[in-house]
Amino acid sequence: MKIYNKLVRDKIPEIIAGDNGKTCVTRIMEDDEYLETLNTKMKEELKEYLESGEVEELADLEEVLRAILDVKGVSYEEFEKIRNSKVEKRGAFKKKIFLESVSEKNDK
Repeated sequence: MKIYNKLVRDKIPEIIAGDNGKTCVTRIMEDDEYLETLNTKMKEELKEYLESGEVEELADLEEVLRAILDVKGVSYEEFEKIRNSKVEKRGAFKKKIFLESVSEKNDK
């Protein structure tokens, strides 16, 4: 037996069951534990992306993001409105601007 104790995608138990008669033990988490586990999963997926640079890992990040929004009761459409509002007010990251310093009027 191998112990995992981790959040997995919804179809993983079915996939395991179809693998030469393997069985697995699962449980459904309460929302507070689920959100905490999603936050941990987000860190793991970000680390995997940073290490590999693969777009596939960004897809995993997006899936975790959508699950977090669902737990928080925020639709993806509402999230897009929030994102777009920030873009309108502060811009995006398309111009590749790197801020090196800011001086005050009285700085020498």
